[in-house]
Amino acid sequence: MRLLNHLFEKNKQWAERVNASNPGFFAQLAQQQNPDYLWIGCSDSRVSASQIIDVAPGEVFVHRNIANVVVHTDLNCLSVLQYAVEVLQVKHVIVCGHYGCGGIRAAMQNREHGLIDNWLRHIKDVYRYHQTKIDACETEHEKIELLCELNVIEQVANVCHTTIVQNAWRAGQQLAVHGWIYSLENGILRDLDVCITRPEEISRTHRLS
Repeated sequence: MRLLNHLFEKNKQWAERVNASNPGFFAQLAQQQNPDYLWIGCSDSRVSASQIIDVAPGEVFVHRNIANVVVHTDLNCLSVLQYAVEVLQVKHVIVCGHYGCGGIRAAMQNREHGLIDNWLRHIKDVYRYHQTKIDACETEHEKIELLCELNVIEQVANVCHTTIVQNAWRAGQQLAVHGWIYSLENGILRDLDVCITRPEEISRTHRLS
């Protein structure tokens, strides 16, 4: 017995609507995927990449985790990045955070949350790097929102520090890494004015010779 029959029904209705407006869409989609974008975002159920940028299935490759973190030991994230860059040949990697992120808020709390604390350590590191600036904010809300932004910027750097991205640049591949943030309150994306397109734009410490 299926306890989620209503979701199967909604899926059927959605597929019928797509077929009605674009006959042959699924047959064509099944042949290949050729997205220009890799989206690295938060697992938050309110932040859906394809809906936010209003694109059809097949147009954006997606990796999501709590607080959109890129860790150099996370083989899941790195495998997605490698496949997107080397096989799909995406032209843009978008790291997108969102204001009001629960992972960011939890990372700023000095209490135990369980297994997730090991993941939140990465965000705590970002807080530590920028603690003077964050602590200068007047309210807790402002601190959290600023850390949401700074975390995105840090993760953009982490993407660019990978051998995957740097090897693509050295091979002459067109690839830009962007940092964006999304507002749950109004549905609007904001560009954090972070866009890296070549190794000369990253720190010398992480640049491969």
